[in-house]
Amino acid sequence: MVVTPHLGGSSLRIHLSNRFGSSAVTFGRVTVGVPTNGAAVAGVVPVTFGTAPSVTVPAGQDVTSDPVTLTFSAFTPLAVSIFVPGVVNGPTKHWNANATSYYSAARSGDLSAQPGGAGFTATTGAWLFVDGVDVMAPAGIRSVVAFGDSITDGFVGATALTAPADASVADANGRYPDVLQRRLDDAGIGISVVNAGISGNQLLTDGRPFHAGPSGLSRFDIDALAQAGVGGVLVLEGTNDLGQSGTTPEQIIAGYLQLIERTHAAGAKIWLGTLLPASDALVDGTALAPNSEDHRQRVNSWIRGQTRADGVVDFDAALRDPANPAVLRADYASVDNLHPNLEGYRAMANAVDLALLDTATGGCRQ
Repeated sequence: MVVTPHLGGSSLRIHLSNRFGSSAVTFGRVTVGVPTNGAAVAGVVPVTFGTAPSVTVPAGQDVTSDPVTLTFSAFTPLAVSIFVPGVVNGPTKHWNANATSYYSAARSGDLSAQPGGAGFTATTGAWLFVDGVDVMAPAGIRSVVAFGDSITDGFVGATALTAPADASVADANGRYPDVLQRRLDDAGIGISVVNAGISGNQLLTDGRPFHAGPSGLSRFDIDALAQAGVGGVLVLEGTNDLGQSGTTPEQIIAGYLQLIERTHAAGAKIWLGTLLPASDALVDGTALAPNSEDHRQRVNSWIRGQTRADGVVDFDAALRDPANPAVLRADYASVDNLHPNLEGYRAMANAVDLALLDTATGGCRQ
């Protein structure tokens, strides 16, 4: 699995997940290195769990590795190789990784320690089992979690029906949190942005059967507040609720208020992002959800006027078409008119006031 941390360092921990598995899974051996060409990897280092080279994780649980010594720079891709003996049905995965990873055929044996790419005969656009990477950082570095749905996840639609994802954006690291991280780095602000977006996710409704994950409310504590060094959370979620579940603005607002209360109770800051327009989209647009645009405007009006959160990022104002505020600007929209393209994601990152994020406290590692 090829992942790209926003933070460089010389020590890391790997998070593996069996959170949505139906039975225990054994990770027979895990390694990490730096990809060189396709599935080839340099500097392969073993990963241990409680000093053991393998670990069995029960269904519904996660595991974190021991610290691993490996030196790399920010935005250096890392290859986390996992040998899984036996049969695993329904592995826990992040289906829209926007990154190319590699896997070998069944019964091909343990290839996790080899530096070459031989045997890795197939590719995937998903992350299987790998749930995150912690990077030990200098004192004073804080993390800010970008929390949301496919727009935080960096999805770019390839068709008017949204799916599949546009393969041309894979490995570009052009999600809005990626671009935001580069802005923070250029400004010398010690914040690492953690992406907690899940494509298809809804704030209020569980979407597990469709790989959209548990609702934002139910996953918020573990996916946002439990992240290492968290000092703040930037929330952008609710579009799928309005476009697919018939959720009312009042229900969305009540959900935001819960997130605000829980974040403040944890001693962190929370900022709310306005919802992007999508009235001309087939998915989440007014064709299938006639009230979605009116409801979006009411939600955004509340976000802009409320004082409960610690600030607002007006993504809507940055990306809407000035001539028709109910749709995305054409040069910022992917072909589904729901998700931004890479230029749109850049505009989103540029809409974030860095001084706002710099009020976050806490943190020592990503």
